[in-house]
Order: sequence, then C-alpha cells, then structure tokens
Amino acid sequence: MRRRALISLMGGATVIWPLASRGQRPQPMPVIGFLSVEASGPAQPIENALLQGLGEAGYIEGRGVVVERRWAGGQYDKLPALASDLVDRKVDVIVTGGGPAVARAAKNATSTVPIVFVTGSDPVEEGLVSSLARPGGNMTGVSILVVDLLPKRLDLLSELVPEAKTVALLMNPNSPSRANSVRVLREMDLLARSKGLQLNILQASTEREVDSAFTSLAQSRAAALVVHTDAFFNSRSDQLVRLAAQHAIPAIYTWREFATAGGLVSYGPSRASLYRLAGIYAGRILKGSKPEDLPVVQPSAFELVINLQTAKGLGLTIPRSILARADEVIE
Repeated sequence: MRRRALISLMGGATVIWPLASRGQRPQPMPVIGFLSVEASGPAQPIENALLQGLGEAGYIEGRGVVVERRWAGGQYDKLPALASDLVDRKVDVIVTGGGPAVARAAKNATSTVPIVFVTGSDPVEEGLVSSLARPGGNMTGVSILVVDLLPKRLDLLSELVPEAKTVALLMNPNSPSRANSVRVLREMDLLARSKGLQLNILQASTEREVDSAFTSLAQSRAAALVVHTDAFFNSRSDQLVRLAAQHAIPAIYTWREFATAGGLVSYGPSRASLYRLAGIYAGRILKGSKPEDLPVVQPSAFELVINLQTAKGLGLTIPRSILARADEVIE
C-alpha cells in the first residue's frame, strides 16, 4: 500500500511540475515604436543615441525592451500608415523623430499610446501639447526652436564671410510645418535687412531640386548659404556638402554631422543629446510615468563645429574669435 501511495504521489508530481514551470515564464518585454521621417542609414547616430537613453533608463534592446523601427525615407506621406502600423503592433510607447509632422502622424493614430517626440518647432504652436510645463494628453518630448538659432547662425556666417552682400537660404517648400516656415522667412528677412544683406530664397524637396538650387545659387551671385533645418536635408547631407564645395560656397548648417561630413560650419544642439533625452523619457514612461506629467525638455546647450580643411579649400581664414568659441575644430 505504501508503495502504491508513493507511485501515486510521484505520478501527481509529474503533472504538477510542468504547470509550475509554465506559471513562472517571464512576461513579454515592453515594445518601443520608433517612427522617423528620415532614412535608416543617415539616421544611425540618432538611433544609437535613443538606445543609449533607453539603456540609462534601465532598458537594453533585446534584453529588457524590443524596438520596432519605422522609416519614411524622407517621404512625409508615408507617415500616417507607418504610425498606424506601430499602433496595430500594440507598442507601449512611440518615439518620433524628424519634426512636428512625425509627431502629428503619431498623435492622429492614437490618443492612448504614450508618445515622446523630438521636434525643432514649438510643440504648443503646433498643437501637440497644451503647454511645455504641463503637456497634457499622451504626448511629451524634446523641443528646440530652430528659428531662435537663426540670428546666431547668420551672425557666424557674416563673421566668416564679411564681404558677403547677398546670402541665400535653402528651405524645403514641402515642409509640413507651414507656420514655422512663414516665421523663418519673416525672421531671416528682418535679420538680413538689419545687416544690410540681400536675402535670396532657394527651395528644394527632391535630389534633383537640390542640384537646381545650387545652380540658381551660383547665378544669383550669393556669397554664403544658410541651410535650414529639415528632415529631408538631413538625409541629403552628403549631397549638400558636395555641392557647396563644388560651387565654392561657404555654408552653415544646424547639425554637427554636416561639418564632420565636410561642411564648413554647424551651429545647434547635439542631435545625439536630443534623442538620448527622448530615450530616457521613453524609459521613464515604461516605468510608470505619464506623458502629461513630464515637461517638454528644451536643451540650452549648443555646439559650434568648424571644419578647417573645408575653410582652407574655400580660401577662408577663420577669425580667432570664432575659433576660440568653437566646441570642436576639425583639422
């Protein structure tokens, strides 16, 4: 009898153990959706920065979090479908990069999934959040006001090319942020007039139009160029830098990636720092924070990067006053 009881007990155990093991299975990892209007190759540095921020918040891709990436390759019309796809994937947080159009596509796709944006325009003016301090709703993020950088960039260009009487501004006419574009044009016109400069507006939204813009630049006898901040231009950095060298035109850009690629000078925040902050915010939300309680971050640190090799090729001597202020000088 004792032997039969023992066998019976052991038989029961063989049924119970798998059930216990099944009950201890780890929970599925949270999923971050990353939506960008850029192409994956040129945007690799910002993707790495996003992952760094997630790591600082305690989430390592493949071990503590899954990252679903969606790239629009510079085509804004693809954004709504890509945003909806992430929502259908049931991601826990969406991080958007590339400006207000990307954030708006995510906002239109969901009112419940938390969204962390990185944008170069005023998110209140764009209707993304109620206020910077108390965003409200399901959105928060990182914002830089690129228009506010224009005076400094034009000042730098004037110091670098003091003989310039005509300056060109390259913009994307298909930029979804119309309000921002109008403000840029108004501010740049006023700034140019205050310096006694003539401002020429060049527009490009395709690779071919970029080529045509530089041809027009040479014909207009503009002596310097400001490349406005735009996701399309970010994906065409090599082309822009090459054409500026080909036409021997001193140009200033927002991001350091342009200067490291051979552009003359850049002035703006570190893109890596912006996406690192977005990653940290996404991690905080995964841990329970609500977007409405996380104020929109506005970085106050900006970096000046100068490429001396490019300056030499253009026959420019960089003033010591600018070199002394530079955060990085590329020899």
